[in-house]
Amino acid sequence: MTDAADAALPALLTRTGRPATELWPDSGLLHLNHGSYGRVPIAATDHQQRLQREMEAAPMRFMAAAPAGIAQAREQIARFLRTDPDRLALVPNASAGVSTALRSLPLPAGSEVVLTDHTYGAVRMGVERAAREAGAHVRTVHVPLAAGDDEAAEAIWAGVTERTAMLVLDHVTSVTARRMPVGTVCARARERGILTIVDGAHAPLLLTDPVSEADADVWVGNLHKFASTPRGTAVLVAHPDVAQRLVPLIDSWGAPDPFPRRFDWQASADYTAWLTAPVSLQHLEDEIGWDRVRDHATAAAAHAVDRIGAALAERWGEDTAVDLGMPVGPIRLLALPAAVTTDATALRRRLGDAGIEAQITAFGDQHYWRLAMHAYSTAEDVDAAIERALPLLAAA
Repeated sequence: MTDAADAALPALLTRTGRPATELWPDSGLLHLNHGSYGRVPIAATDHQQRLQREMEAAPMRFMAAAPAGIAQAREQIARFLRTDPDRLALVPNASAGVSTALRSLPLPAGSEVVLTDHTYGAVRMGVERAAREAGAHVRTVHVPLAAGDDEAAEAIWAGVTERTAMLVLDHVTSVTARRMPVGTVCARARERGILTIVDGAHAPLLLTDPVSEADADVWVGNLHKFASTPRGTAVLVAHPDVAQRLVPLIDSWGAPDPFPRRFDWQASADYTAWLTAPVSLQHLEDEIGWDRVRDHATAAAAHAVDRIGAALAERWGEDTAVDLGMPVGPIRLLALPAAVTTDATALRRRLGDAGIEAQITAFGDQHYWRLAMHAYSTAEDVDAAIERALPLLAAA
């Protein structure tokens, strides 16, 4: 690695001077995709495993105490998301949160629900199912990659008609790694009496105040992505106007309770991820500080785009830069050369077999390398990606 690379991306240290990389297990893999499933710090996995041992030692006692522990966890998580704990329920993942909202807020027959062409695939399938069962129609609008706040908002609103009952929007899109103007659109929708569901799967802790920024009727977000909690932990935040209409996907002993307490007990399940989530959030705040994590991840993503993009351009003679409206610092896109024709799933598998955790996406006819960086990302990771991944892309 060159001195220039060192200067472009200094290693992130903890508050005590340790390398931040030491907070995560050394897997021997090259991690360039914190955006899909995240990575959990060692301290959090250790805490969760202790809870699992407690649960197995005395399952009846553990389960009896779980709802009170979950309620406390909600309060702690709400502080990190800068929202009211009485508006926040825990769900397994963002897709489950969207499905919960669709079940609880059914579409009127003959109505329309508006999506964009960036909508996450699982969410799209859930919306299509809900619309089909209700006798409603799904309208998909195109938002150009390069569209800024105003242009994107107008593109979304162009799909609204007098029959529109609901808008379902990504906060940060999965395939294209861009923000959507959710605050602007949700405010306009509320004036028209149109319900809004915002899929903020990537947004918790990636953005500083995503819940308030959106001000949606229902906002859902995964904590297992940028926030680095154990998988199976997500939040559903409800506007007071709709909160008491929301019920869990599983009817269990919490059913008679008001929102959000009715979500604290959803039958027999392993609740240790939910109970560990505040520990993971506080651990990274204490060791590094979330502002520093975001700053470093943003710098790491910029460094990766510059270095890997230059290497791709040198090898294939094509510009890999992406004109992206409303970009998100720690998650960036590189356009793959036209010669790389293998489909995205096969490319991901090929890179994975070589020990590279990377995300390849496709939007329209273009394939992209989506880079999602975090506190443990280093300049050495970027150099290794150039050395190891480019030959695999060349073989595609």
